[in-house]
Amino acid sequence: MDHPFEVEALFGEDYLHFYAEVLGDERSDLDAEAVVAIGGLSAGMRVLDAPCGHGRLAVRLAERGMEVTGVDLTEGFLEVARDEARARGVEVPFVQGDVRALPVAGPYDAVVCWFTSFGYFDDGQNLEVLREYRRVLGPGGILLLETLSHDGYVRTFTESPDAIVVEADGDLMVDRNRFDVDSGCIVCHRVVVRGGERRDVRFFIRLPTIPEWRRMLADAGFTTVTCSAPDGSALDLDSFRIVVRAEA
Repeated sequence: MDHPFEVEALFGEDYLHFYAEVLGDERSDLDAEAVVAIGGLSAGMRVLDAPCGHGRLAVRLAERGMEVTGVDLTEGFLEVARDEARARGVEVPFVQGDVRALPVAGPYDAVVCWFTSFGYFDDGQNLEVLREYRRVLGPGGILLLETLSHDGYVRTFTESPDAIVVEADGDLMVDRNRFDVDSGCIVCHRVVVRGGERRDVRFFIRLPTIPEWRRMLADAGFTTVTCSAPDGSALDLDSFRIVVRAEA
């Protein structure tokens, strides 16, 4: 697999600008409720949110009485997360770091990886990420990973010139995707037109099938693996998103 991934260009101010409405309070509240329900989480639990992005889930879990730590590679996102935690009156340590070598030791009761935040590396390094999640979980700890469902995505996928267009305050973000069947990856060429300037960003997302999820998680040291839709219902071919729950 030889797909480019321009990390700094992808996760920056443009991301926050165009996803502000998508990841607003309503969506974030629903996501936090799904995390709690599917994970069986409760006040007093130690939770790692990694990558945590700009902290939208970490602060909401902290508001529910959990002891939350957030880890993300992008310092700009962490600054936003710290501001959000202060504004909401909760204490959350936000630490800069790579999910392939987490800068925390644990043990945690749960690890959360939400909103298509997995699959940014080749399979060997993706396995490293899962092994790091396993390392920091205590006995019986839970991994909750939410992303696009391979089957639901592929079933509805259409190749370029079809594109996904997001408009925010007159600015445009255009994603032209292809699906690489050999690697199981969405390969995206994103064009951002904002403030009269054009920026091109390239990245990919690995979408494992459910049998691949089970094999990878077993290789990483997890035991029971269950998959569902984000609302907890059973998956089918129309399920566009998946929650993978694995026990340490």
